[in-house]
Amino acid sequence: MLPENLTCLLVEKDAAGGVSRRITQCATRELPPGDVVIRVAYSSLNYKDAMSATGHPGVTKMFPHVPGVDAAGTVAQSGVYEFVEGDLVLVTGFDLGATRWGGFAELVSVPQEWVVPLPLGLTLRESMILGTGGFTAALCVHALETHDVQPDRGEVVVTGASGGVGSMAVAILSKLGYHVAAVTGKPSAHEYLKQLGAKQILPREAVDDHSDKPLLPGRWVGAVDTVGGNILTTLLRSTRLGGCVAACGLTAGSTLALTVYPFILRGITLAGIDAAWGKIPLRHQIWQQLAGPWKPDHLEIMAHETDLAGLEPRIHEILAGRITGRVLLAIDPSQEQVSGADNRG
Repeated sequence: MLPENLTCLLVEKDAAGGVSRRITQCATRELPPGDVVIRVAYSSLNYKDAMSATGHPGVTKMFPHVPGVDAAGTVAQSGVYEFVEGDLVLVTGFDLGATRWGGFAELVSVPQEWVVPLPLGLTLRESMILGTGGFTAALCVHALETHDVQPDRGEVVVTGASGGVGSMAVAILSKLGYHVAAVTGKPSAHEYLKQLGAKQILPREAVDDHSDKPLLPGRWVGAVDTVGGNILTTLLRSTRLGGCVAACGLTAGSTLALTVYPFILRGITLAGIDAAWGKIPLRHQIWQQLAGPWKPDHLEIMAHETDLAGLEPRIHEILAGRITGRVLLAIDPSQEQVSGADNRG
């Protein structure tokens, strides 16, 4: 039986348009309708969550609201045969934490199609250190592999390398044997990126060319770009013949000013990464990879754990670009010990 109330981070907007946040008790009956109710053990803080928590209209349009695009825990109630009470599961993306109340709460209610069984090889905690950041990075790696960007073909560059997605991309690519050049504007993150496996650390200026040259000397065979803007333009103009650039961010800008030359003279592929609405079979495939051969070796050094009470300063830090790695949000970590992994098939 579900409790009458649940603790959550509630975002509200007043009549004058002011946005505020508070940790409070909400009635469980206020959860949106769904096939599966999950008792949340862990969530994580992503850039999208911070925008939602500050009332960004491009993310959240209805208030009151609970952010959190990630959630992992145990099934508390199910109306479908695919999941039963006690199953270990996770949800990332879709409309969780956007139009639907999200993982910054003790319970979430979601459609069954959004739910992924926790794969063998991952704990609930590990799945949320990965979260949307790890899932997005893995989709980028999948795109590179799909376009024949193999470790023996040359260097791969990762921009925004100290952030959540960038850190995961560096760790996964390095584990798979790629020579990774990590781009960061944080000198303090150099040693951290080397720990994750980066072979080379570059400043942002190295991939931010403002000339009007339609092509630059070919340097990379592949790239994971988490920032967009002119940096993405530079990467496309400097990717080698037959290379691929996986684009998944726009913090540096949403416009793309370049010619078609990289595409028709070098056969470059620009692969757009959709982490929110990716197809279910691919989603399951990626999570199996993250639990197995792609599982980063240094998950714990990427994790900064907090609880709901400690989330406020993290929201400001991630919006200001001051977060290194991933912010893990502990809601009810005791589930890890109680549930174990015996019910995963």
